[in-house]
This record gives sequence, structure tokens and C-alpha cells, in this order.
Amino acid sequence: MPAEKVRVAILDDHQSIIDGYIYRLSSTPEIEVVATATYGEELEQVLSTRPADVLLLDLSVRTSPENPNPFPVLFLVPKLLQQYPNLSVLIISMFAEPGLMRSIIEAGASGYILKDDQSAFRELGNVVLSVAQGGIFFSKKAHTLYMKAESSGGDDSLTPRQMEVISLCAAYPDATTSDLAQMMNISNSTVRNLLSSLYLRLGVHSRTAAVEKAREAGLITPRPPTFAS
Repeated sequence: MPAEKVRVAILDDHQSIIDGYIYRLSSTPEIEVVATATYGEELEQVLSTRPADVLLLDLSVRTSPENPNPFPVLFLVPKLLQQYPNLSVLIISMFAEPGLMRSIIEAGASGYILKDDQSAFRELGNVVLSVAQGGIFFSKKAHTLYMKAESSGGDDSLTPRQMEVISLCAAYPDATTSDLAQMMNISNSTVRNLLSSLYLRLGVHSRTAAVEKAREAGLITPRPPTFAS
């Protein structure tokens, strides 16, 4: 009886890139692409109806058609891994920010590939199989940057829960404290405490300033140039 295939889901906002991943993975018979999405808010529904073993995840995807901010990856990845303990998340991104890489790995991702690393893409099928079996993978430049972040630490480093709330604040700038509490499944007072400690850590006095400071420090996904105000 043949072994079950490794099921792959893809989140990327460019259909041509999704098609490229599908083409690349089609040469590996042990892999089946079962789902694709182009907006962050689609991901939970997609995975609930088409379960996957490995998720290929771009960081700059819009939250929704109406919300151009990058989806809250540092909130969503831990949530997905809690819902799907056997899911492995592989980041494929153009963002080469050491702090962001460290945050993503601490959130539970199994690897990070920079989009300009052609050698990694040539081996994408093998990388996916390795990650599905519990391995981790960094493209060469991503590994160098990640080790730099690990060795340097940084005064701006945040706790995982602080990273979740700042990621949500960046994706949903108009969200109220109650909205954030509902998304995180915690009390309003806990959200307020998280935000207060976050402001103190970053040396700011408002949510907007905290988001900008976190972006400047490379701790969360920056706005792609087309989203800049």
C-alpha cells in the first residue's frame, strides 16, 4: 500500500508565485498541493476544510481584500500550530530582517527561505519532505541572518505574547481593546497589561508608535512599498 502523500498548503498573494511552487513541487511524487490562499484571513478556513502537513507562508500577504496591511503572522502561526499540532510552517519571504526571522522561529515556524535563494528553490521538494518529518530548514543567507539575531539578542526583544499583540495591532490598526481581546481569547485587562508592558519595552506611548517602532526595529513584517503612506 503506497505511503500517504505530504499535503501542502500555500499562502501567497501572487498567483504566478503559487503556480511556480506548484510546478516545482510537482516533480516530487510524494507531495500533493491541497490548498492555496491569497489573503491571510482565508487561511484558517482553508486549512479547516483541506488539512495540510506543511504550509508555505509568505509574510507580505494582505490581511483581506479590504485590509491592505500584512496579515498578523506572529499571532496566526502560534494559533494554527495549536489547532494543528502536526502542521509544519515554512516561511518563504523577501524580508531579510534578522529580528523578524527570530520572532517567526520563536512563534513556531520550521524554517525560513529568502525568495532570492534559487538553490533552495531547486530543492524545494526535498525541503518540504524534510520539514514534514520534523526537520528545520534555512536558506544560506537566512541562516546567517538568523544566527546574527541569536548572537546579538537586542534591547527591543519582546515576549511571544507581546509579539502576538503587536502583530495584531499592525494588521488591524482600528481594532479596539475588546476586539484584540476577542481575537486573542483573553480578557480586556490582559490586553491592556500587554500593551502597557509593550509600550514600556519599546519606549513609546501609543499603539501607533509601538507598531512603527516594531517595524523600524525589524521585529514585525514591514509594509511592502506599495502600502507605504
